[in-house]
Amino acid sequence: MNEHRILDHQQIEHTLKRIAYQIYETFVSEEHIVLAGIASNGYILAQRLGAILESISPLKVELCAVNMNKQAPLEPITTSLAPEQYAHKGIVVVDDVLNSGSTLMYGVKHFLNVPVKKCKTVVLVDRNHKNYPIKVDFKGISLSTSLQEHVTVVLEKESYAFLS
Repeated sequence: MNEHRILDHQQIEHTLKRIAYQIYETFVSEEHIVLAGIASNGYILAQRLGAILESISPLKVELCAVNMNKQAPLEPITTSLAPEQYAHKGIVVVDDVLNSGSTLMYGVKHFLNVPVKKCKTVVLVDRNHKNYPIKVDFKGISLSTSLQEHVTVVLEKESYAFLS
């Protein structure tokens, strides 16, 4: 398999810091926001963004794990927070890679079943292959790829992303 590294650890950390500042600017008038990470990599990114946000801003960040079947996004979605815990708050839905847009679209839709102040989206890699009218508010990189190529994000002690 031929792999091409598209982001190294330092680039990912720098990108997350930039995105955290953008989130803070967007929610500067809020006291509290919810970072809803789509399991599993989206949740890890939400944790990292939350730590950065709390170090650069007075925002109180609450993490929410979004559990869904990415291959069948119409199946029921569960979250680690009850709807009343994120109602009337700013929500940021986080995932690692945006491919067709279905995961992010159905993830966002789940949070719109209750009134929220504002709902924004974050992805580390936007592949530009959207099948749905979803717009990413904050993204690390945009990458034009073929449909046969696959983007993998590894979020361990030494994080990186590669195209294969």
